[in-house]
Amino acid sequence: MGSKNKLKRFKENLSFSNLFQPSRSELLANSFKYKGLWSDYFKNNNPIVLELGCGKGEYTCSLAEKYPNKNFIGLDIKGARIWSGAKYAFVNSIKNACFIRAQIELIEFLFFENEVSEVWITFPDPQIKIQRQKHRLTNINFLNSYKKIIRPKGIIHLKTDSEFLHGYTLGLIEALNLKLIKSNHDIYLNYNAPEEVTNIKTHYENIFLEKNKRITYLSFQIK
Repeated sequence: MGSKNKLKRFKENLSFSNLFQPSRSELLANSFKYKGLWSDYFKNNNPIVLELGCGKGEYTCSLAEKYPNKNFIGLDIKGARIWSGAKYAFVNSIKNACFIRAQIELIEFLFFENEVSEVWITFPDPQIKIQRQKHRLTNINFLNSYKKIIRPKGIIHLKTDSEFLHGYTLGLIEALNLKLIKSNHDIYLNYNAPEEVTNIKTHYENIFLEKNKRITYLSFQIK
């Protein structure tokens, strides 16, 4: 994407009432206005489902349209990508979906304890190199962060093209004695994956499928 298109999207992002872009200093000061008060934004007390690394927001928007009695929030740091989901939700008046442009490691400054009912992690960078493991979105530090904001028996979903990340996460689930709900090494050949796992395809998933890469899925509870 050219720099002019990116700048255009960054500017348009400022006009979306469903997109929040808190600064790092604002978050670290614990002054983000909707932390613990997302019911004020959505004007209801429906469960909150969070998509981490939401990219273009395909899951956030599609799930919001499918489940009107839940609220959906997409989180990503890439402004040019998150623009797609924010614009789609804004133009189509999807009131139960919104987006946050922020770093995932600051998630505890965005949500209060037990405020989130489900977490979706869709096609994250697997960060295969050992020196990059601190950036894996299912490493133990991130899991501890999710544990603080998710409700008891809340579900975490991982959908990825990376057998490495799938296996790494399964290993952590076993080591930490977490409750595994489903594990599927090829969602289009093994038919026990939930409907929303196979019926919603992201931009990157379509690219991976064209390259004949297998798509894996697992879900688990951390408390």
